[in-house]
Amino acid sequence: MPIAEHARSANSVLGVLPPKENQRLFAHSEQVNLTYGDVLCEPGKQIRHVYFPNTGVISLLTPLDGHESVEVGLVGREGMAGMALFLGIGVSPVRMLVQGSGTATRMKAESFRNELKQNPMLQLELNHYLYTFMAQVAQTAACNRHHQIGERLARWLLMTHDRLLSNEFRLTQEFLAHMLGVRRVGVTRAAGLLQEKKLISYRRGNIIIHNRKGLERASCRCYRDVNNIRDRMLDDAADSPPILISSRAN
Repeated sequence: MPIAEHARSANSVLGVLPPKENQRLFAHSEQVNLTYGDVLCEPGKQIRHVYFPNTGVISLLTPLDGHESVEVGLVGREGMAGMALFLGIGVSPVRMLVQGSGTATRMKAESFRNELKQNPMLQLELNHYLYTFMAQVAQTAACNRHHQIGERLARWLLMTHDRLLSNEFRLTQEFLAHMLGVRRVGVTRAAGLLQEKKLISYRRGNIIIHNRKGLERASCRCYRDVNNIRDRMLDDAADSPPILISSRAN
């Protein structure tokens, strides 16, 4: 399957666009590889591109004074990285870091703004995605404050598994400590417990998920709660007629 065709079906936002709009959007975009560890944008810098992941995963990190950056959100095939641009803000509030290698559809900022003006369906789908992403961010903040490292690690692995569609992915403990905002020793202990239960195995920077159901039981409710919010939103959107706001001047 050509990479552009794969992108149409893999990214949830782009996959539902009508053929005409989809064709025009792809004419002004390019297919790129997402490489583990690459920084796509830094906080406080101009957003030059937006990314619609197909198979990769992008972490959104916020810096803390005197500490490493902490992850506040994940973006995979369900959405888009660079949502500030959708809201009319050209500067990124977060670092966009590739956490899982894969591919993405990339658009220049100017092309994306132009597409929004003439593509109300894209506006609608990004509104839906923004709602679920806000729920993810809110739940992550509460989770990081109140739940144990092991539960949070299980939740994070499940979220990554959902987006990469692979039981095996590259991940160092140092990288994971940054994602969860904890010390490396805490991640080592939590991963060791999951490994003792034969839910995962970890070796030389690679994690393999062996028991998805067991990992779901080991996770806190935050993983299920965010998924439930997304499902309710999709059900409500299907039952209600869309209200589309044109960006064109009257």
